[in-house]
Amino acid sequence: MTARAAARPIGTVTRGTTNPNRLRRMDRWIVATHGAELRRAGEPLAVDLGYGAAPWTAVELLERLRSVAPRARVVGVEIEPARVAAARPYEREGLVFRHGGFEIPVPQRPSLIRAANVLRQYDEAQVAEVWARLCGRLAPASGGSRGGLLVEGTCDEIGRRHVWVALGPEGPRTVTFAARLGSLDRPSDLAERLPKALIHRNVPGEPVHAFLRDFDHAWAAAAPYASYGARQRWIRAVRDLTADWPVTDGPVRWRQGEVTVTWGALAPRG
Repeated sequence: MTARAAARPIGTVTRGTTNPNRLRRMDRWIVATHGAELRRAGEPLAVDLGYGAAPWTAVELLERLRSVAPRARVVGVEIEPARVAAARPYEREGLVFRHGGFEIPVPQRPSLIRAANVLRQYDEAQVAEVWARLCGRLAPASGGSRGGLLVEGTCDEIGRRHVWVALGPEGPRTVTFAARLGSLDRPSDLAERLPKALIHRNVPGEPVHAFLRDFDHAWAAAAPYASYGARQRWIRAVRDLTADWPVTDGPVRWRQGEVTVTWGALAPRG
Protein backbone atom coordinates (compact mmCIF):
# COMPACT_ATOMS: atom_id res chain seq x y z
CA MET A 1 0.00 0.00 0.00
CA THR A 2 1.38 3.42 -0.89
CA ALA A 3 1.66 6.24 1.63
CA ARG A 4 -0.88 8.19 -0.40
CA ALA A 5 -3.43 5.35 -0.26
CA ALA A 6 -2.83 4.90 3.47
CA ALA A 7 -3.69 8.56 4.04
CA ARG A 8 -7.11 8.30 2.47
CA PRO A 9 -9.99 8.74 4.92
CA ILE A 10 -11.71 5.56 6.01
CA GLY A 11 -15.38 5.35 5.04
CA THR A 12 -17.71 6.47 2.29
CA VAL A 13 -19.49 9.74 1.58
CA THR A 14 -22.92 10.03 3.20
CA ARG A 15 -25.97 11.82 1.86
CA GLY A 16 -25.06 14.80 4.01
CA THR A 17 -28.63 15.59 5.06
CA THR A 18 -28.69 17.94 8.03
CA ASN A 19 -30.87 20.55 9.69
CA PRO A 20 -30.40 23.04 12.53
CA ASN A 21 -31.31 21.60 15.93
CA ARG A 22 -31.71 18.10 14.48
CA LEU A 23 -29.54 16.46 17.15
CA ARG A 24 -30.89 18.33 20.17
CA ARG A 25 -32.20 15.17 21.89
CA MET A 26 -28.89 13.37 21.58
CA ASP A 27 -26.97 16.46 22.72
CA ARG A 28 -29.26 16.98 25.69
CA TRP A 29 -28.64 13.40 26.78
CA ILE A 30 -24.87 13.70 26.31
CA VAL A 31 -24.73 16.85 28.43
CA ALA A 32 -26.82 15.25 31.19
CA THR A 33 -25.09 11.88 31.34
CA HIS A 34 -21.52 12.61 30.22
CA GLY A 35 -21.08 16.15 31.52
CA ALA A 36 -19.14 15.10 34.62
CA GLU A 37 -16.68 13.11 32.49
CA LEU A 38 -16.19 16.10 30.20
CA ARG A 39 -15.45 18.40 33.14
CA ARG A 40 -13.03 15.85 34.58
CA ALA A 41 -11.08 15.91 31.30
CA GLY A 42 -10.21 19.58 31.81
CA GLU A 43 -9.97 20.46 28.10
CA PRO A 44 -12.16 17.79 26.54
CA LEU A 45 -12.14 17.21 22.81
CA ALA A 46 -15.36 16.19 21.05
CA VAL A 47 -15.65 15.01 17.45
CA ASP A 48 -18.77 15.53 15.35
CA LEU A 49 -18.20 12.74 12.84
CA GLY A 50 -20.02 13.09 9.52
CA TYR A 51 -21.69 16.42 10.27
CA GLY A 52 -23.02 16.65 6.72
CA ALA A 53 -23.49 19.27 4.07
CA ALA A 54 -23.74 22.14 6.58
CA PRO A 55 -21.93 22.69 9.90
CA TRP A 56 -24.96 23.40 12.12
CA THR A 57 -24.68 20.30 14.30
CA ALA A 58 -21.02 20.93 15.12
CA VAL A 59 -21.71 24.58 16.00
CA GLU A 60 -24.58 23.51 18.25
CA LEU A 61 -22.55 20.73 19.86
CA LEU A 62 -19.88 23.20 20.98
CA GLU A 63 -22.47 25.52 22.52
CA ARG A 64 -24.18 22.68 24.38
CA LEU A 65 -21.01 21.06 25.66
CA ARG A 66 -19.69 24.37 26.93
CA SER A 67 -22.79 24.73 29.08
CA VAL A 68 -21.30 21.97 31.27
CA ALA A 69 -17.62 21.99 30.25
CA PRO A 70 -16.57 25.57 29.39
CA ARG A 71 -13.20 24.49 27.97
CA ALA A 72 -14.61 21.89 25.59
CA ARG A 73 -13.46 21.90 21.97
CA VAL A 74 -15.17 20.41 18.92
CA VAL A 75 -13.70 19.12 15.68
CA GLY A 76 -16.14 18.53 12.85
CA VAL A 77 -14.90 15.66 10.67
CA GLU A 78 -16.23 15.06 7.16
CA ILE A 79 -15.09 12.68 4.43
CA GLU A 80 -16.27 14.98 1.63
CA PRO A 81 -13.64 17.75 1.09
CA ALA A 82 -16.17 20.21 -0.33
CA ARG A 83 -18.18 20.06 2.89
CA VAL A 84 -15.08 20.82 4.94
CA ALA A 85 -14.31 23.82 2.75
CA ALA A 86 -17.88 25.09 3.10
CA ALA A 87 -17.70 24.76 6.90
CA ARG A 88 -14.38 26.56 7.37
CA PRO A 89 -15.93 30.08 7.53
CA TYR A 90 -17.78 28.92 10.68
CA GLU A 91 -14.59 28.09 12.55
CA ARG A 92 -13.98 29.98 15.75
CA GLU A 93 -12.25 29.53 19.07
CA GLY A 94 -12.91 25.94 20.09
CA LEU A 95 -14.34 24.82 16.74
CA VAL A 96 -12.48 23.58 13.65
CA PHE A 97 -13.30 21.33 10.70
CA ARG A 98 -11.13 18.56 9.29
CA HIS A 99 -11.19 16.20 6.32
CA GLY A 100 -11.35 12.59 7.46
CA GLY A 101 -13.40 9.55 8.34
CA PHE A 102 -13.42 6.69 10.81
CA GLU A 103 -9.71 7.06 11.48
CA ILE A 104 -10.61 10.28 13.40
CA PRO A 105 -7.80 12.63 12.29
CA VAL A 106 -7.12 14.41 15.58
CA PRO A 107 -3.96 14.10 17.72
CA GLN A 108 -5.76 13.90 21.08
CA ARG A 109 -7.90 10.98 22.20
CA PRO A 110 -11.47 12.40 22.14
CA SER A 111 -13.64 12.47 25.23
CA LEU A 112 -16.64 12.24 22.91
CA ILE A 113 -17.34 11.06 19.38
CA ARG A 114 -20.83 11.74 18.09
CA ALA A 115 -21.76 9.85 14.91
CA ALA A 116 -25.38 10.57 14.01
CA ASN A 117 -26.94 9.18 10.83
CA VAL A 118 -23.51 8.04 9.60
CA LEU A 119 -23.83 4.24 9.58
CA ARG A 120 -27.33 4.22 8.10
CA GLN A 121 -26.01 3.48 4.61
CA TYR A 122 -23.56 0.78 5.72
CA ASP A 123 -24.22 -2.95 5.92
CA GLU A 124 -25.03 -4.40 9.32
CA ALA A 125 -21.96 -6.63 9.05
CA GLN A 126 -19.73 -3.54 8.94
CA VAL A 127 -20.99 -2.01 12.18
CA ALA A 128 -18.87 -4.02 14.64
CA GLU A 129 -15.65 -3.11 12.82
CA VAL A 130 -16.54 0.59 12.72
CA TRP A 131 -17.52 0.57 16.39
CA ALA A 132 -14.25 -1.12 17.35
CA ARG A 133 -12.22 1.40 15.34
CA LEU A 134 -14.00 4.40 16.88
CA CYS A 135 -13.93 3.01 20.42
CA GLY A 136 -10.20 2.46 19.97
CA ARG A 137 -9.77 6.20 19.41
CA LEU A 138 -11.60 7.24 22.59
CA ALA A 139 -9.86 8.55 25.67
CA PRO A 140 -9.11 5.47 27.80
CA ALA A 141 -10.59 4.75 31.19
CA SER A 142 -8.28 5.73 34.04
CA GLY A 143 -8.63 6.34 37.75
CA GLY A 144 -12.21 7.42 38.40
CA SER A 145 -12.97 8.00 34.72
CA ARG A 146 -14.83 5.55 32.49
CA GLY A 147 -13.07 7.06 29.49
CA GLY A 148 -14.49 8.64 26.37
CA LEU A 149 -17.93 8.07 24.90
CA LEU A 150 -19.06 7.15 21.40
CA VAL A 151 -22.70 7.98 20.66
CA GLU A 152 -23.92 6.42 17.41
CA GLY A 153 -27.50 6.49 16.22
CA THR A 154 -30.19 7.62 13.84
CA CYS A 155 -32.92 10.27 13.87
CA ASP A 156 -35.56 11.67 11.56
CA GLU A 157 -35.01 14.79 9.48
CA ILE A 158 -36.06 17.26 12.18
CA GLY A 159 -35.02 15.33 15.26
CA ARG A 160 -38.39 14.29 16.66
CA ARG A 161 -37.46 10.60 16.90
CA HIS A 162 -34.03 9.29 17.75
CA VAL A 163 -32.42 6.02 18.88
CA TRP A 164 -28.73 5.74 19.73
CA VAL A 165 -26.18 3.37 21.21
CA ALA A 166 -23.64 4.66 23.74
CA LEU A 167 -20.26 2.95 23.76
CA GLY A 168 -17.15 3.32 25.88
CA PRO A 169 -13.58 2.17 25.22
CA GLU A 170 -14.71 -1.31 26.25
CA GLY A 171 -17.64 -1.44 23.79
CA PRO A 172 -21.41 -0.89 23.79
CA ARG A 173 -23.10 0.11 27.03
CA THR A 174 -26.67 1.26 26.51
CA VAL A 175 -29.42 2.00 23.97
CA THR A 176 -31.53 5.16 24.33
CA PHE A 177 -34.92 5.81 22.75
CA ALA A 178 -35.97 9.47 22.60
CA ALA A 179 -38.93 11.21 21.03
CA ARG A 180 -41.14 14.24 20.89
CA LEU A 181 -43.95 12.37 22.56
CA GLY A 182 -46.71 14.18 20.74
CA SER A 183 -45.42 12.68 17.49
CA LEU A 184 -45.89 9.06 18.61
CA ASP A 185 -48.93 6.85 18.21
CA ARG A 186 -47.06 4.07 20.03
CA PRO A 187 -43.45 3.52 21.16
CA SER A 188 -42.74 1.07 18.35
CA ASP A 189 -42.98 4.03 15.94
CA LEU A 190 -39.33 4.50 16.94
CA ALA A 191 -38.41 1.22 15.20
CA GLU A 192 -37.77 3.03 11.91
CA ARG A 193 -35.01 5.02 13.65
CA LEU A 194 -33.16 2.09 15.17
CA PRO A 195 -29.41 2.30 14.48
CA LYS A 196 -27.94 -0.01 11.86
CA ALA A 197 -26.88 -2.58 14.46
CA LEU A 198 -30.53 -3.13 15.44
CA ILE A 199 -32.84 -2.04 12.65
CA HIS A 200 -32.76 -5.36 10.81
CA ARG A 201 -33.25 -7.22 14.11
CA ASN A 202 -36.73 -5.92 14.77
CA VAL A 203 -38.21 -9.34 14.02
CA PRO A 204 -39.74 -12.04 16.24
CA GLY A 205 -37.13 -13.86 18.25
CA GLU A 206 -34.82 -10.86 18.63
CA PRO A 207 -34.59 -8.92 21.92
CA VAL A 208 -35.23 -5.48 20.41
CA HIS A 209 -38.47 -6.75 18.89
CA ALA A 210 -39.57 -8.13 22.25
CA PHE A 211 -38.69 -4.83 23.93
CA LEU A 212 -40.73 -2.74 21.50
CA ARG A 213 -43.63 -5.21 21.77
CA ASP A 214 -43.60 -4.94 25.56
CA PHE A 215 -43.28 -1.16 25.34
CA ASP A 216 -46.37 -0.99 23.15
CA HIS A 217 -48.26 -3.17 25.63
CA ALA A 218 -47.20 -0.93 28.52
CA TRP A 219 -48.20 2.14 26.48
CA ALA A 220 -51.65 0.65 25.85
CA ALA A 221 -52.06 -0.21 29.54
CA ALA A 222 -51.12 3.39 30.43
CA ALA A 223 -53.90 4.82 28.22
CA PRO A 224 -55.82 6.23 31.23
CA TYR A 225 -52.84 8.53 31.88
CA ALA A 226 -53.26 10.11 28.44
CA SER A 227 -55.76 12.54 29.92
CA TYR A 228 -52.81 14.05 31.82
CA GLY A 229 -50.73 14.30 28.64
CA ALA A 230 -48.39 12.14 26.59
CA ARG A 231 -45.54 12.73 29.05
CA GLN A 232 -47.40 11.20 31.97
CA ARG A 233 -48.46 8.27 29.82
CA TRP A 234 -44.83 7.70 28.75
CA ILE A 235 -43.58 7.87 32.34
CA ARG A 236 -46.15 5.32 33.46
CA ALA A 237 -45.37 3.00 30.54
CA VAL A 238 -41.63 3.13 31.20
CA ARG A 239 -42.17 2.53 34.91
CA ASP A 240 -44.07 -0.63 34.01
CA LEU A 241 -41.27 -1.68 31.65
CA THR A 242 -38.76 -1.65 34.49
CA ALA A 243 -40.38 -4.79 35.90
CA ASP A 244 -38.98 -6.86 33.03
CA TRP A 245 -36.28 -4.78 31.34
CA PRO A 246 -33.02 -3.30 32.72
CA VAL A 247 -33.85 0.39 32.36
CA THR A 248 -30.84 2.39 33.55
CA ASP A 249 -32.32 5.87 33.98
CA GLY A 250 -35.16 7.36 36.02
CA PRO A 251 -38.06 9.81 35.93
CA VAL A 252 -35.85 12.85 35.31
CA ARG A 253 -34.88 11.42 31.92
CA TRP A 254 -38.26 9.84 31.26
CA ARG A 255 -39.84 13.29 31.52
CA GLN A 256 -37.67 14.30 28.55
CA GLY A 257 -39.28 11.58 26.42
CA GLU A 258 -36.35 9.20 26.87
CA VAL A 259 -35.67 5.72 28.14
CA THR A 260 -32.28 4.00 28.29
CA VAL A 261 -31.76 0.23 28.45
CA THR A 262 -28.57 -1.80 28.84
CA TRP A 263 -27.08 -2.90 25.53
CA GLY A 264 -26.88 -6.52 26.63
CA ALA A 265 -30.66 -6.70 26.95
CA LEU A 266 -31.21 -5.64 23.33
CA ALA A 267 -28.08 -6.94 21.62
CA PRO A 268 -28.72 -9.08 18.51
CA ARG A 269 -28.69 -12.82 18.95
CA GLY A 270 -26.08 -14.87 17.15
